[in-house]
Amino acid sequence: MTIGGVTVGGNAPVVVQSMTKTDTRDVAATVRQIRELEECGCEIVRLAVPDLEAAEALSSIKRESGIPLIADVHFDYRLALEALKAGVDGLRLNPGNISNPEQISAIVEAARPRSVPIRIGVNAGSMPKKADPAASVPERMAEAALEQIHLLERLDFDLIKVSLKAFDVPTTVEAHRLIAGRMPYPLHLGITEAGPPGTGVIRNALGIGILLYLGIGDTIRVSLTADPREEVVAGYEILKGLNLRQRGPTLVSCPTCGRCEVDLIGLAKQVEQRLAGLDKVIKVAVMGCVVNGPGEARDADVGIACGKGRAAIFKKGEVVRTVEDVDFLEGLMGEVDSL
Repeated sequence: MTIGGVTVGGNAPVVVQSMTKTDTRDVAATVRQIRELEECGCEIVRLAVPDLEAAEALSSIKRESGIPLIADVHFDYRLALEALKAGVDGLRLNPGNISNPEQISAIVEAARPRSVPIRIGVNAGSMPKKADPAASVPERMAEAALEQIHLLERLDFDLIKVSLKAFDVPTTVEAHRLIAGRMPYPLHLGITEAGPPGTGVIRNALGIGILLYLGIGDTIRVSLTADPREEVVAGYEILKGLNLRQRGPTLVSCPTCGRCEVDLIGLAKQVEQRLAGLDKVIKVAVMGCVVNGPGEARDADVGIACGKGRAAIFKKGEVVRTVEDVDFLEGLMGEVDSL
């Protein structure tokens, strides 16, 4: 499947998505945020379409966007039709509030000639009212998605993507496990309403990470109550942690302990800030004692192993210089810059 030129599913890399947090009716602000997201690696972006004015704004936004746009539509199927006219690259529909077969048929008839995929997005907080109350939440989520899938298939439409999201990590994981073997379509992963970055990143990393490790999932969005750029950064960190994709620097630093004789926490923070502007795939190690320090520093592209007042700087496995404590940061970053 392709969404606006981005390949999703099969052997394609896991795609990192986000969602704008501007008022979609404000074209300038929305375009500005999309460009910020694109700069930090977002590959597909979803936009809320709460009313007709927002749907009509999509055509102007589309002209200025360098990445595919997904229209997020709830309650009123006519907004999906308007979004398709505006040229969006994908739709997200919620079977909890758009499930009328005639309305779905109208959307399919408009999406088919444009080859626009439809994501069936099930949320635990807004499931169809006819869901079996005796079933568990994961079972109800999976069944709601399957019912909508079967409807689209009966309409001879197979450009389908599926998501099943909940705040609860075990619920999300189980819902995906229930559906993964029962349909052939790409799965979009995320933990919804996960909260601010401190706790939200942990919830997302757990849920998304478990599923990706099990081989489930084709696109991800780290939902956070924060600037959407933080969602993209966190998404790539999850993929990097599982060795699924690499983008930008990876910082290895020891947690410090009683053996550490330098301000390693301060040094690591400074290095992290300096690396934030780089997009090169590079591994940098900041280490503070003789136990693991030399080994981790040697294993990195560039690393520093600090001792009391002095440190050895490694590059591609070899010691290239030793520096005094006042030169720890600049000595290390000088070798990073040389790459």
